[in-house]
Amino acid sequence: MDADRVTRLRAVISRLARQLNDTSTDEGLTPTQYSVLGLVRNRGPLGLAELASLEGLNPTMLSRVVRKLDEKGLIRRLPDPSDLRAARVEVTPAGVGMHGRIRDHRTQVLAECLEQLPADVAEALLGAVPAMEALAETVKSQSRSSV
Repeated sequence: MDADRVTRLRAVISRLARQLNDTSTDEGLTPTQYSVLGLVRNRGPLGLAELASLEGLNPTMLSRVVRKLDEKGLIRRLPDPSDLRAARVEVTPAGVGMHGRIRDHRTQVLAECLEQLPADVAEALLGAVPAMEALAETVKSQSRSSV
């Protein structure tokens, strides 16, 4: 394995993630807030412990993020029917709308960038999507097993 190319891959993934995260700031959410909103939106009501695990946040940080999203009316807290001491969170209609706007804007930004590249480069990037998805799953599995 070519260590230089692996280092470049890691660096470009990080740079792209930061640049795409910057596209959500127009809606007043931090990248972490958007990520938490997306998890709750896509996975349905979640317990806070499960959400912290999925997002990789400590409970204190997650509590702050959830409080901000709740204050903005994007999610709401619910009692957990299986544990009355715990809470669950679900997305609100306003949260669904904001998540969709940010997702669509990010997709539009990426599509416009791909259109500016030579067609063969854009096609190679799109063709690499399944491999990148497999890489993401492998990284996720590796990080879980090392904890």
